Amino acid sequence: MDLMASILDRSNMQRAYDRVMRNKGAPGVDGMTVRELKSFLKAGWPGIRSRLAAGEYRPSPVRKVEIPKPGGGRRMLGIPTALDRLIQQAIHQVLSPLFEPTFSDHSYGFRPGRSAGQAVRQARDTIEEGHRWVVDVDLEKFFDRVNHDVLMARVARQVGDRRVLKLIRRYLQAGIMEGGWRRRGARGRRKAAPSPRCCRTSC
Repeated sequence: MDLMASILDRSNMQRAYDRVMRNKGAPGVDGMTVRELKSFLKAGWPGIRSRLAAGEYRPSPVRKVEIPKPGGGRRMLGIPTALDRLIQQAIHQVLSPLFEPTFSDHSYGFRPGRSAGQAVRQARDTIEEGHRWVVDVDLEKFFDRVNHDVLMARVARQVGDRRVLKLIRRYLQAGIMEGGWRRRGARGRRKAAPSPRCCRTSC
């Protein structure tokens, strides 16, 4: 299956563009807003499309932004360029149907047709069945620490198009622009899984 062709399909790209426009968001390292994306694509899309189809496209680094956490401290966010958000959304729309059937039925985060409310109801039903333990696993900085070779080997089980695999790896390693300097994406070392934090519920 030619996944890259599906990603670059006009209707798929149009859906991705509409989604990026709805989401809006701050500019990336190039300073381009989503409002400026349309005129940029009119002039530059043929060349960008050709580089994507040939497996030669290189993403821009993300722009580092820190926001305060509700409980104190600061959270680091990486903001991609508007163009890279468009490409990432187009990839997501094609790959999501491949990976969705492989996910746990008890997983609710960032999945189509699922919500936090459903997760809460599932937790309530589980408690009513007599279970009294909650396991919390923190995935903070996962993509900073995960071994890219191991991760890409897992992705390759569902994705056979080498150009798509190469593009995903390049996004993982695109790096961060901070203080005018580009810091390459950290390739996480393979570590043991984090120890779950368990707590007895009061229910």
